Amino acid sequence: MDCAKNLRIDPDRLWDSLMEMARIGPGVAGGNNRQTLTDEDARGRALFRTWCEEAGMTMGVDTMGNMFATRAGTDPDVLPVYMGSHLDTQPTGGKYDGVLGVLGGLEVVRTIDDLNVKTRHPIVLTNWTNEEGTRFAPPMLGSGVFAGKHTRDWAYDRVDADGKTFGDEIKRVGWVGEEEVGTRQMHAMFELHIEQGPILEAAGRDIGVVTHGQGLRWIECTLTGKESHTGSTPMHMRKNAGRGLALITELAHEIAMKNQPNAVGAIGHIDVYPNSRNIIPGKVVCTVDMRTHLPDRLSGMVDEFMERAPNLCEDIRVGFECRIVGQFDPPAFDEGCVAAVRNAAEKMGYSHMDIVSGAGHDACWINDVAPTAMIMCPCVGGLSHNEAEEISKEWAEAGTNVLLHAVLETAEIVE
Repeated sequence: MDCAKNLRIDPDRLWDSLMEMARIGPGVAGGNNRQTLTDEDARGRALFRTWCEEAGMTMGVDTMGNMFATRAGTDPDVLPVYMGSHLDTQPTGGKYDGVLGVLGGLEVVRTIDDLNVKTRHPIVLTNWTNEEGTRFAPPMLGSGVFAGKHTRDWAYDRVDADGKTFGDEIKRVGWVGEEEVGTRQMHAMFELHIEQGPILEAAGRDIGVVTHGQGLRWIECTLTGKESHTGSTPMHMRKNAGRGLALITELAHEIAMKNQPNAVGAIGHIDVYPNSRNIIPGKVVCTVDMRTHLPDRLSGMVDEFMERAPNLCEDIRVGFECRIVGQFDPPAFDEGCVAAVRNAAEKMGYSHMDIVSGAGHDACWINDVAPTAMIMCPCVGGLSHNEAEEISKEWAEAGTNVLLHAVLETAEIVE
């Protein structure tokens, strides 16, 4: 189709959809609180289903609540091209994290419907369940079961802070579908998402062409010293587990800096015992988070930390033990799908750069079962998982236009 290169989405319609969805589950500071399988999540799902049906799509739902809206293709014997993300949010989440990928996909369908564009492959728009993992851990739960990372029964047994199970709550809100999870096959999958970091905005680029996701290792460390009075224990006689924490915090930073670019490391979760103002800490339990997109580099970072940390603690007479409590191998997205994203950005005249995703996404799991790629747009100040999260209408338009053309290239326009 000669006019295909001129196809563009309606940015006002997209923005209106984002703002209307944001009215469901408003936060307290301008963002959203639409956590998985709450009444607010159910209302957001119902609105999304209505919009999809108004666009002529048929809705399927699996037993994890993953939603699949299908626009028919001309060839019943070929696999569909999927796109989408998630509608659930953090307790103090923004209006765009995940939601842009779902409603951007809806705008893609609306746009090609407006011009009666036909594709050989069907196009399926997806809302994955419990991507955030804030109410029911772990994150990316719906796509994880779909990709065979977890069993459905295990997912149903996940418990929230009030002791309610995922299985009971998905039944309560009425979003248990009839499809068996993971039975669908995909020709390809594209996920549009805000960057959730500052790189694109700082570089002045419209589009991030995501080549990899980051792998991660969570290393739980236990440092053992001796509780004693902060005022009466001489400095040279102390066994200060808090000082050990300071040393390994700096070590994690040093190792990450040595492995630039696209490597990070920090200590997030910390428990200090007895956590009293006038007692030298006798014990610290903390978790080191290390991430990069290169498997060998990630292994090297972890090995160096585990080799050096015990010696640093021994030098100050503090015991050190550690174990890996979480891991995720770095996904390399499909070269063909990545090329489709890059081609779309160039065709539309958008500035772009290759980027590594610093966060986990549903696409990272789906990449194991189908050719997958991601598109990123900037967000203001790199801020996300915060009610102050913000993007511009122009960024949303650019990302969705790239999604439109990447999907059409892959789904094959029929003349």
